[in-house]
Order: sequence, then C-alpha cells, then structure tokens
Amino acid sequence: MKTLCNKLHIFGQTMLLVFFTLSVLSLGSCSKETLDYNHPDVGLFVKQLKAGKYSTQSPDGLSNMPKFTSEDIEELLKYAEDLTAIPAFPLAPVSYSAGGKLRLGECILWTVETIRLGNNASMGCKMVHTDAENYEGIYFLSDEEVLDAASRYRRWWETRKYPRTMWTIDPCYDEPLCGSGYMWW
Repeated sequence: MKTLCNKLHIFGQTMLLVFFTLSVLSLGSCSKETLDYNHPDVGLFVKQLKAGKYSTQSPDGLSNMPKFTSEDIEELLKYAEDLTAIPAFPLAPVSYSAGGKLRLGECILWTVETIRLGNNASMGCKMVHTDAENYEGIYFLSDEEVLDAASRYRRWWETRKYPRTMWTIDPCYDEPLCGSGYMWW
C-alpha cells in the first residue's frame, strides 16, 4: 500500500511539472509576433494590419513594406476581397490624408501591383477611376469596384501560369486593370 501511495505521489508531482511547463510555454507564445522584413509571412502581415499592430522594420529601422516577392502573390490574393477597414497601412501619409477608409483587400492589391511593377504602385493604396482629376475621395472605388478589381487581379495571376507565346493575342495579358476604368494614382 505504501508503494502505491509513493507511486501516486510521484505521478502527481510529474503531472504538476508537466502542467507548469505547458503553462510557461503557452504564456511565452502570447508574446508579440514579429514579422521578418526580408522573409515576411502573409498571414501574420494581414493579422497585424487588421489588428492595427503592423510591426515590421526595415534594416534601417523604418516601418516599411516587407519584402514580398512574386512567390507571395497567390497567398496575398486570398485576402484581396476582404473589405475590412484597417486603421493604417505602411505607406506615405497621402494614403490617409486623402480621406476614405483603408480597405484591407485594396491595400493587398496595392501590394500585388507593387510586386508586379517592382516599385511602389502609387503613393497610396486606394485606386481611383481613370478619369480622376486628383486624389480625392469622390474618385475612389466603391466596395463593388474593389471586388471587381480583385477578380481582375486573380484572373491576371491565373494567366501567369501559362507562358506568353507569339500567338498570345490578349492586349491586357500583363495589365490586370486593363479595360476596367480603374487605376492606381
């Protein structure tokens, strides 16, 4: 009987140690997640944007766009139709001063366009109509138009899977917004 009590006591202590270890590990996982500037994770980037806690820095210490590449486009496009309003996006202040809400999907499309071009698509992550005279809210796209732009970018990306040949006739082959009436300012 005494050995059984000793075994139960040892088992209880072991379980207490396991519980304590798991508790410490779970508390450690609640720490702030940091986005790697040179090798960013799309999911973490989106999570931080939605929470208003975007927190990556370039090697210079500035809060910049992480270095996404064409390998990230497919993952980025998964969020292109998300019209959630986000509090901030890592761009020039003109993005915010022009008015209108920042929509996650539209800013994700800006990120994709920036990858496509190899430089910033525009000074802000809001598209405007092609007849826009300036960067005012009256020229910004509606939610439905942003969804249309997202489908155009998705279609553009899908055509990238097939190489362009001398028989490719599509004049919009490498222009996602071609014929849409939308543009980046």
